[in-house]
Amino acid sequence: MKKKIGVVLSGCGVYDGTEIHEAVLALLAIDRAGAEAVCMAPNIEQMHVVNHLTGQESKGERRNVLEESARIARGNIKDIAAVKADDIDGLILPGGFGAAKNLSDFAVRGENCKVHPEVQRLIKEFAERKKPQAACCIAPAVVAKAFEGSSARPTLTIGNDREVGGQLEKMGSSHKACAATEIVLDERNRIVSTPAYMTGKSIGEVAEGIEKTVRALIKML
Repeated sequence: MKKKIGVVLSGCGVYDGTEIHEAVLALLAIDRAGAEAVCMAPNIEQMHVVNHLTGQESKGERRNVLEESARIARGNIKDIAAVKADDIDGLILPGGFGAAKNLSDFAVRGENCKVHPEVQRLIKEFAERKKPQAACCIAPAVVAKAFEGSSARPTLTIGNDREVGGQLEKMGSSHKACAATEIVLDERNRIVSTPAYMTGKSIGEVAEGIEKTVRALIKML
């Protein structure tokens, strides 16, 4: 039976949801590794909607995170509230501003942010069961906050941004600088992370890091 890897999406589009390249690369790497992706997202309204042509907020427009994430998942997606750690073997959070706006409010409140309750629940369930999980781009900030207050002190990367790395450390994690083509593996906490587009200059660089991330994740199953 194929191993199941949960993929936590946060909308559709880098500025207000999931970074699409990162999500697709993760889905492709999971499939190539012989595992099955289980896409999920919270059934909530997005923080806001951004016009990806202009980069400006679309005032008055409203979108649902689960419905938008379904675009990436080709409709095969679950409400994260219905997913338990016992249902899947591994977990990965692609990046994009949606991780910092919809899965959490890190984009607004930094280290004082809150993680969506169902996202935090699932991350904590994985930690309690010592199941492997991964995060890309800015998503390690969500993991750091979910672990805040525990004795785990995970080692994570968002690349080489000292300010953001410092915010992760204020939440109780250790930050390690890393290139987009590489990964940071925390074997004790069974967490792997990669900077993806936080430092990546091309889709090729990002693909290399995400492929390594998925391979490391599946190796820990």
